[in-house]
Amino acid sequence: MPARRRAPRVLLPAGLRPDRAVVRRSAGSWTLQSTLHRHGLGPVAGVDEAGRGACAGPLVVAACVLRPGDARALDGLTDSKLLTAAAREEYYALIRRRALDHAVVVIPPGEVDRRGVHVANIEGMRRAVAGLAQPPGYVLTDGFAVRGFGRPALAVPKGDQVAACVAAASVLAKVTRDRIMVGLDAEHPQYRFAEHKGYCTPVHDAALAEHGPSAVHRRSFVNVRAAARGARAAPIPAGGRVAVLVHNDGVSEESEL
Repeated sequence: MPARRRAPRVLLPAGLRPDRAVVRRSAGSWTLQSTLHRHGLGPVAGVDEAGRGACAGPLVVAACVLRPGDARALDGLTDSKLLTAAAREEYYALIRRRALDHAVVVIPPGEVDRRGVHVANIEGMRRAVAGLAQPPGYVLTDGFAVRGFGRPALAVPKGDQVAACVAAASVLAKVTRDRIMVGLDAEHPQYRFAEHKGYCTPVHDAALAEHGPSAVHRRSFVNVRAAARGARAAPIPAGGRVAVLVHNDGVSEESEL
């Protein structure tokens, strides 16, 4: 079978070529979004998650589209992990009030166990972008490439520190998840979820060893399985579905945990 010939590369004359977009990290966290808008690729959605490494509670993924001219109103916005709890709450309220669009997906522990945390995370990102009221022109993800958005996408190293829309998604996901974990703390006070939010800490490990896993622990995690062998475990909840919460148009559909 003869080898295929590649089509010859056609170069436009220098005067007809579009200017090359140059983005410098030192220019600030709004530069990438502004550059994409300037080249007709907006609106730009940032996507991020919270709870990927936790062994209890849901995985929460958010997508957010910020207004291009809101840099001053959201001054100081960065990775949610670098903000205090009080600052996160303030930015959360501000983002919900000022963002052009946003959506949050809550993935229950049972779903994380069935799919695996990485696959559940990627699927959550796709659902969060699909849950936006208007399809974005471009999607920015934090750290690793994700396909299946139906839109051009770019993985941005340390995206929640480099791109404001990714930082906004980080805050939405983190605050949503922290509130869920505080609610679960009231139901399962022996684990002190409000303190560590379901992550693996000495306090959490000690509670697992003493009480065994609860219904909201992730049985696919090694430490949870080990605790289940050493103590009577609560039953795994049946079902569990992913729910998209599109806050800005009034829709609020809670996930089952």
